[in-house]
Amino acid sequence: MLAVLRNRTYRHLFAAQVIALVGTGLATVALGLLAYDIAGADAGSVLGTALAIKMVAYVAIAPAVGAVAHRIPRRALMVTADLTRAGVALFLPFVDQVWQVYVLVFLLQSASAAFTPTFQAVIPDVLPKERDYTRALSMSRLAYDLESLFSPALAAALLSVITYNWLFTGTVLGFLASAALVVSAVLPQPAASTPPTGGAYARATAGSRLFFAVPQLRALLALNLAVAAASAMVTVNSVVYVRDTLGLSAGAVPLALGAYGAGSMVVALLLPRVLERVSDRTVMLRGALLLAVVFAGLGAITASASGSWRWPALLIVWAAFGAACSMVLTPTGRLIRRSAPARERTAAFAAQFSLSHGCWLLTYPLAGWLGAAAGLQWAVVALGSIALGASLLAVRLWSTRAAHVHADLPVGHPHLEGARRIPTGWRHSHGDITDAVHASR
Repeated sequence: MLAVLRNRTYRHLFAAQVIALVGTGLATVALGLLAYDIAGADAGSVLGTALAIKMVAYVAIAPAVGAVAHRIPRRALMVTADLTRAGVALFLPFVDQVWQVYVLVFLLQSASAAFTPTFQAVIPDVLPKERDYTRALSMSRLAYDLESLFSPALAAALLSVITYNWLFTGTVLGFLASAALVVSAVLPQPAASTPPTGGAYARATAGSRLFFAVPQLRALLALNLAVAAASAMVTVNSVVYVRDTLGLSAGAVPLALGAYGAGSMVVALLLPRVLERVSDRTVMLRGALLLAVVFAGLGAITASASGSWRWPALLIVWAAFGAACSMVLTPTGRLIRRSAPARERTAAFAAQFSLSHGCWLLTYPLAGWLGAAAGLQWAVVALGSIALGASLLAVRLWSTRAAHVHADLPVGHPHLEGARRIPTGWRHSHGDITDAVHASR
């Protein structure tokens, strides 16, 4: 897997991603402490609102970036996003009002919504061979999982010798280092394209309409919802399960979250070889269906009133959640790469970024509200039902017959059997996409 790091451009971009992730992790810890200093007992409410603002920024800003990405050099766009994030982090230690936190969080996450889809769209051009690209996707998944484990530990170690305000300095340095690495990378030229026509709204929704036009991308929307249901349960209710349901100490919470990350990392390490023999469709759909099975196991733990077996069982369930989510998320880039023409790739990745976070914007508050108001069992039933329904919908949408989608073939052509034609109006507004799809894999 590490062989892809021999590519100098990818090595610099991957290092930029890892450093920026660590900076973001440090900022997350520092933001929680800042919220407590400002709001005291209401810090949880402040952080919950900040998380909602983060998701709103992701959902709203990413499509807008996709609409203008063809006008801005990709390197300039990513460097500007990194410098914006560094500037915002520089101001965070000086805020003393809750509304200031909200404004800066929105600016910070808006810059992330510009950086991440652009970064994701560049990698297929840097690593055109599918085997290399698959390895890069697995490494990206590992980076996210390792960050979730490493950043809190690093923050805890730093806080033993410095105050939390200095963590924001680490965040600033991380984003500046990321910008420098992007500048040092020689990015390939994107595919030549005809500038998209239509108004601002049409350009901003181009990627989303591609998702609704291509069968396997419609299935990906359902898969995003299934993953969001599971990740919301883990993220929002881990502390409730560990502290209230099982009666364990606060130190057990990181272990539970670590089990989730470990499950995800194991799958990310195995998938490059698996995907050489098994289709993306098989891996992703089985991962989504596995989520529903894991929810059933979680229901058994929740229903039990006592028993020492519940703690190891919860660790197994959380690891299974991580593994199943990784089965869906890791090959996603391959699917989008095959399903979108090269010149529409940034818009497609922006749409995936926006739509997937839209799912989390739905499931995060649902997990918290149901867990608090109706009990964890009802949260498991509701989110498990969402995961099952979304998984079955994905199976129905992503049939093996929907292997080809072409915009310019006549009705009745064999390649259109079992697939939906792309609407003619979409083609006129956004260019010919006949090279878009061979995505049943």
